[in-house]
Amino acid sequence: MEKLFDSHAHYYDSRFEREMGDTDALLAALFADRVGYIVNIGTDIENSKICIAQAAKYPNMYCTVGIHPSDGQQYADADEALAELETLIGTPDTRRAQKIVALGEIGLDYHYDDTDKARQAYMLEEQLKMAERHDLPVVIHDREAHGDCFDAICRHPHVRGVFHSYSGSAEMAKDLVRRGFYVSFSGVATFKNAPKVREAIAAVPNDRILIETDAPYLAPVPHRGKMNHSGLMLYTAEAVAAVKGIDTDTAIALTAENAKRLFGI
Repeated sequence: MEKLFDSHAHYYDSRFEREMGDTDALLAALFADRVGYIVNIGTDIENSKICIAQAAKYPNMYCTVGIHPSDGQQYADADEALAELETLIGTPDTRRAQKIVALGEIGLDYHYDDTDKARQAYMLEEQLKMAERHDLPVVIHDREAHGDCFDAICRHPHVRGVFHSYSGSAEMAKDLVRRGFYVSFSGVATFKNAPKVREAIAAVPNDRILIETDAPYLAPVPHRGKMNHSGLMLYTAEAVAAVKGIDTDTAIALTAENAKRLFGI
């Protein structure tokens, strides 16, 4: 039985403690069952540090550090926050010791009316430069900002990574793959009202596709609207397998191998 690789989750989120009571017990149970690996994704300086601490507890949990476009607006001084992030990234040796496998989640999010687009663009640009300096893959958050996100990564042709919980077009997905990126799909792939996501799944080659939870968010059908966790990713793997015309174990195996390749695990 193949083991799932959850390429994007947020196990420091307070919702786990509120709804499950014990995050450590949940993670232990998941790793004992169908989950093989989890990458815990930071979105600001403080929770990136928590990601590092959580990854230290489990042999097959890894982490990322980064400043999410929405979280970046909390910092009075963007350059000071970016400098602190670069300190957290450290050296290749400290990154290996802390199991940091990527810079992220970074990107653009235009969903809210009070979005500071200039601040988001600046922090994305600086973090892409940082990824280049440290030879780290990036985890890209792209919400209602497809064109600007694509333009940003095109300005940094040596940076590679993944567009997480992909919601763009099949054509953009093909372009991302041509530029060396991977494309990751969440529980949205199971939603009836997401045919565009399934078109993108069909367009991404088997060696560039990942799956994720974005836990505790985006739980797949039949758990849509409830708290998500890595064990529910089986439904996403089934959805990917159906689109690709392969069996579920094959989908789980190839997405796990792709994630290991991307993150150097």
